[in-house]
Amino acid sequence: MVVVADEQDSTFTVVVAIFANLGIAIAKGVAGALSGSAAMVSEAAHSVADTMNEVLLLVAVRRSDRPADEHHPFGYGRERYFWTLLAAVGIFVGGGVFSVLQGVNELRAGGHGEGGHFTLTYVVLAVSFVLESVSWLQARAQLHADATKVGRTMRDQLWATTDPAATTVFFEDTAALAGLVVAGTGVALHEATHNAMWDGLASIAIGLLLTVVAVALGRENRSLIVGEAADPRLQEGVRALLEAHPEVDAVDELLTMVIGRGQVLVAARIDLDDDITAGQVEALAREMEREILAEHPFVRHFFLDITADANSPRP
Repeated sequence: MVVVADEQDSTFTVVVAIFANLGIAIAKGVAGALSGSAAMVSEAAHSVADTMNEVLLLVAVRRSDRPADEHHPFGYGRERYFWTLLAAVGIFVGGGVFSVLQGVNELRAGGHGEGGHFTLTYVVLAVSFVLESVSWLQARAQLHADATKVGRTMRDQLWATTDPAATTVFFEDTAALAGLVVAGTGVALHEATHNAMWDGLASIAIGLLLTVVAVALGRENRSLIVGEAADPRLQEGVRALLEAHPEVDAVDELLTMVIGRGQVLVAARIDLDDDITAGQVEALAREMEREILAEHPFVRHFFLDITADANSPRP
């Protein structure tokens, strides 16, 4: 089974994340500028990067749903993975690399200083945590609903879905919530020890966290761009439908590929009974296609090759 979220759910999840992160980025930027906290500046850069990345996700949702045409006969579904891959790169560069460099610069500066506006910083972190939680809960709700539809666990759904929008928002927001805790810890230790070294270390930790998220998302989207096989359950279901026909001697090969959000291409090579006529073969092929499309609506294209087993004896 291929998991597909409702298009409106994906769009709503991304839009919620955009507005939440935009407000958070502004608040963090003001707090970082006033307090001089490296962790807060890193968090502001993190939120700006998240906002831009979610704009890319919105572009991905819109562009990937264009209908097939002469130049793209299988549609534009996989364009979604291209834009989501760019979002992963944005997380790495705009969040991870910047945060690590910010932390390193803070440590090289000596790490001593009273800082300031700690109360404002704590308020901004608390408000940011609430707003990030709203976005995180929306992404989690969509993933949970999608997982329930097909009998998956949330964990499996994170890596098996063919719609990366909610997954990307979920991972971004999870990293953001963890980053806020790290930033708050760094600021608190800075205030307690009067040593800005803790700010620098917190900034580096935030950067490393974002790098892990970016690499994970990048690997998943790379796999989908290259051409990932469909869910094993769908493959087993298609094979069972083909083998159920008494005219089929063997299913020699079954190839599947995800071509978009909830869209799968299936190609099968089968060996048929030598005694059936050409007309029976045509009727059987049409019947197989009807059965597969009815049982597995996410199969958008089905191709059948009637070929004898390469290992069978030749006359």
